[in-house]
Order: sequence, then C-alpha cells, then structure tokens
Amino acid sequence: MAYRVTLIPGDGIGPEVSEAARRVIDATGVPIEWEVREAGMTALESQGDLLPAATLESLKRNRLGLKGPMTTPIGSGFRSVNVGLRQELGLYANLRPGKSLRGVQSAFHDIDLVVIRENLEGMYTGIEFDTGTTAAAEVIDAINERSKRQIDGSAAISIKLITPAESRRIVEYAFEYARANGRKLVTAVHKANIMKFTDGLFLREAQAVAERYPDIAFNDRIVDNMCMQLMQKPREYDVLVMPNLYGDIVSDLVAGMIGGLGVAPSGNIGPETAVFEAIHGSAPSHAGKNEANPTAMILSGALMLRHMGERAAAEQVEDAVAEVIAAGKEVTYDLRADRDPSKAATTTGMTDAIIATMAS
Repeated sequence: MAYRVTLIPGDGIGPEVSEAARRVIDATGVPIEWEVREAGMTALESQGDLLPAATLESLKRNRLGLKGPMTTPIGSGFRSVNVGLRQELGLYANLRPGKSLRGVQSAFHDIDLVVIRENLEGMYTGIEFDTGTTAAAEVIDAINERSKRQIDGSAAISIKLITPAESRRIVEYAFEYARANGRKLVTAVHKANIMKFTDGLFLREAQAVAERYPDIAFNDRIVDNMCMQLMQKPREYDVLVMPNLYGDIVSDLVAGMIGGLGVAPSGNIGPETAVFEAIHGSAPSHAGKNEANPTAMILSGALMLRHMGERAAAEQVEDAVAEVIAAGKEVTYDLRADRDPSKAATTTGMTDAIIATMAS
C-alpha cells in the first residue's frame, strides 16, 4: 500500500526545490501518493488565507507532510505559517540535524550534531501585549502589584511559558531519538542561572528524565556558553535539546557550521503528524530561474523517509546527495568553490545527477 503524503510546494523557489525532492524520493521506489496543497503567499493570493483549512485537513488525514519554503508577509494580522502549522498540529519537536558534507564550503569539518527544539512553548507562544494598549496596561498593573521589579507603563510584553509536561515531552523525545539512532550524549541547553523559574523548571525536568535513560550520558550547558563551546569543541557534543527560542538560534548556528541553511534539513514531529521542510527562505529573487540549491529540501525528504521507517531509502538519498556534492561538478552555483554560475548545474540538473547516482 502506498503512503499518502501532503506536499506543500510553497512559494518563491519552493515549487522548484519541492519538485526536486519529490523526484528524488520517487526514485527510491518507495510508493507515495502525493496530495498537493497550498499554503503561504500562493494560498493567500488564491484562497485569501495563508494556511487554508483544506491544507490542515490534508495533513491531519495523511499524517505526513513535506513543505517547501514560503514567505510570510511582514505586517500586522499575518501569522507565520510555520508557527501556525506547529500549533494546529501539535508538532512539539523540531528536529534539526547538522552534518558536514564533503565539498560544501564551511569553517568546520566532521560536524555531526542534532538540535532538538521544543516547538510550542517558550517565547514563541504568541502571548504578547503591544505598547500603549489597554490589555498591556492591565497586565503591567497586575505585575507591578506583585513584583518588586516595576515595569514602565509604556512597555510591550511577551510571556515566556514553560510547563513541566512539555519540558518532559521534548527531553524524552531527545533521549528516545538518541537511543534509536545510536547517539551517546544528550545536552540540555538553558539559561537557568538567570531565568530560575522558567528555565530552572526546564532543567529540573531534563535532569529527572535523564535518570530514566542510564544508557545515554547527560549534561547541561548555559546557552551562551553552549554557543562558545560549539565554536571551540563541537565534537564533544551530540544531541542538544532546548526550549524554543534557544533552539531557533542554536540550530541556525549549527547550520552555519556545516555550510548554511541550503544544506540543512529539518522535521517537525507531533504525536500523530509530522511535517518536514527546508528551513531556508523562499528567495523570491531566484524564483523561476532553475538555479536554487535543492539539497536542504531533498535531505528533509530523507528525514521524512526515516520517520516513515524507510531507513534504507533514506540512506540511499543521503549517500547520493553526499556523493554528488563531493564530486563538485553537477551542483548549483552556491555549492561551487568558485561560485561561477556559468559553470554550475541547474536545480533540475543537480537533481538529475542525484537520481543517476542512486541508480548506479
């Protein structure tokens, strides 16, 4: 029986790199029926909604999604499609592997890290009160009645939310991932030295979970120190688990260590549904030019295959991508050492090379 997967092409370069990923995944022979749905700017223009109900229904029904990059309009009234998907589908775990690929220009080599980011809490809950509003004034008054630290009446306020249940769940996911993938160490990343109640809660829950996994080593690091140590001795770390905001920052840092977002896959995992995506931008200035690097999208498809239990197919894709990039010939201009577009492969050309390598 074929798997059913919701494919959201996205906008900008999204449709091009999404098609590349679909072609490569199909070439593995894993039977997939693709259900194409819109989100982002294309959905806004055609349906008047960045995240249409039909798209959400498709994801809930199929429980698997592959999403291309998309643009969220800047301005009031528009929510991020990514945040909306995570909240609507309960995608609590953001999985962001960072592994060096030979042939990719980067300051580091032999990096093999996994960032696991809590997706639903922390600073990204969307509980905010704008400056000068009645709601903000009421919240400020309530806080000032209870706190020695007084807040100026003109402040804008964001609420950082950390709960025991969600902290346990994301740390359990990190340990289960480590165990399933032969990883040896989980590091909890936090700022509990300053935010003693919120990050302190996260750290205590992480420590409690760690006691139930004696086969996996555990330690913790303060987030700023973690960033420094990643620059100095990244090979001492393995799986990093952390609240939302820190995960957003550290995962991009790790992506930079392996050559950038163009080679960095990701997945958003929930109890019932999982959505995999390239986390780079939609790059509208490159749209339609057949020059976008499809690596991140293809590797996100490989992550999806692993999630589906199709490990051999996932490894086939990952090995072919690595071989093509290492050869350095049939790659897009951003992957070339000389960055010469006249000598570079197109998006479809690089995809063809990956598929040919898989077949050889």
